[in-house]
Amino acid sequence: MKKNIWGLFALLLCFSLHAQESYNLVPKPAKLTPIQGKFTFQKNTVITISSKDDSFQAVANMLKEQLRVSTGLLLDVKSGAATSKGVVFVQNANLADEAYHLNVSAKKIEIQAKSGKGAFYALQTLFQLMPAQIYSQSASNETLTALACQIEDAPRYSYRGMMLDVGRYYFPVSFIKRFLDLMAVYKLNTFHWHLTEDQGWRIEIKKYPLLTSISSVRKETMVGHYRDQKFDNKPYGGFYTQEEIKEVIAYAAKKFITIIPEIEMPGHSQAVLAAYPELGCNPDKIYQVATKWGISEDVLCPREETFTFMENVLTEVMALFPGQYIHIGGDECPKKQWKESRFCQDLIKKLGLKDEHELQSYFIRRIDKFVTSKGKKLLGWDEILEGGLSPNAMVMSWRGTKGGIEAAKQNHDVVMSPNSYFYLDYYQADPKTQPLAIGGNLPLSKSYSFEPDLPELTTEEAKHIVGIQANVWTEYISTPAYAEYMTFPRALALAEISWSPKQTKDYDDFLRRVKGILPGMDALKINYCPVGLK
Repeated sequence: MKKNIWGLFALLLCFSLHAQESYNLVPKPAKLTPIQGKFTFQKNTVITISSKDDSFQAVANMLKEQLRVSTGLLLDVKSGAATSKGVVFVQNANLADEAYHLNVSAKKIEIQAKSGKGAFYALQTLFQLMPAQIYSQSASNETLTALACQIEDAPRYSYRGMMLDVGRYYFPVSFIKRFLDLMAVYKLNTFHWHLTEDQGWRIEIKKYPLLTSISSVRKETMVGHYRDQKFDNKPYGGFYTQEEIKEVIAYAAKKFITIIPEIEMPGHSQAVLAAYPELGCNPDKIYQVATKWGISEDVLCPREETFTFMENVLTEVMALFPGQYIHIGGDECPKKQWKESRFCQDLIKKLGLKDEHELQSYFIRRIDKFVTSKGKKLLGWDEILEGGLSPNAMVMSWRGTKGGIEAAKQNHDVVMSPNSYFYLDYYQADPKTQPLAIGGNLPLSKSYSFEPDLPELTTEEAKHIVGIQANVWTEYISTPAYAEYMTFPRALALAEISWSPKQTKDYDDFLRRVKGILPGMDALKINYCPVGLK
């Protein structure tokens, strides 16, 4: 009897170890039950949609197209009752919005979801259960299989974001789409598009054409480190037309990614003043689009003309972006010009404000009221807490977690984005071995170590932490290839923390799985940093 028990135990242990070695999934599902065997895609495999929800059709077609591209298989997609074989999409109204069940056996793959959104995430998991060939763009005519298992999965946080700064360096639409593609593979669902900066304005505003003819181009760019104070003496510019913006938004929607635009104010606005100097505190000053990195003292002046300008800009922006949130920056606004401005000092007295920090709060509150009147919500960096937080604002906490904690305690929603964990312009390995970066030290292990469940918050307050985000600032990142290199693999840490249950967090296991998906990353041609992975 004992021999039989120990034999069974050894068999189960062996199977368990084998299963752990095989299921290399990032982010890690909430619950995975290994099953022996594999599902094999064949010429007669049929994809069936057992739902009247049209959103499943698009996801089924994605599976069909990916199989066609990677293997040459031309599978049929049909609607009808669930079958006992093939691939079946089933609507399950009891599941949460982004949740899914994925059951893979030797005969059948069944995907259950409330809508196409959950089915889309199930599809990303299914692809990771298959050989890396699934990501290939050239049909190989090889047989594709998927590891058998049962998965019940749902995200930990509703906001799983990546930010790309295009203000310092413009990135073409083709790369923005690729960035969205790679986000989707790892179930990230929010793209924060940092569109304006001191060094460049990147979005067409039809009412103010000088923003693209003047504000989008700087006369030269810093080269090397800031301390070197060297420049290339070459004009640099670029912007996205409104038609290109619409194209990117539509592309993102197909991958269930929401895009949040950022229009900086009242700081980080020197490029605006180069075209419209009357919006500054020194209207007679000759401004130019910034050529240096860092923080500019040239900021918007809180005149009525400025509010009219920003409201007109935001009206066009909000008409383009269907998402709920509009990011208005609000960070790193020097107060020197406000202190020296007779208008600003008179306005402080007139409004009964205590200081320039409260004047910035007044600025943000004015914009918040306008954004709210248009049915949108305002999002800003944690500096918008200074002088008093606007009533409807959501806070993005970047200077550590303090701002996020403070906002959550005031019952405001928060996205955690602490620079020491998620600023992906920081070095990720020994600077001697890496391309030029802004500085800092942020290896993959440190990004993964961040925990959004903060002891300073009560259970109710913690509900206001809606997610986390990593940021790719581009002062030292001038090309798509380098942006990708700085993003990966650290974006995988963000993906797992924001999706997977807290209790499953294990860096050694995560690193093992990351190494396991490297063939897939290679097939996707991701230009990732290999330090510590190979």
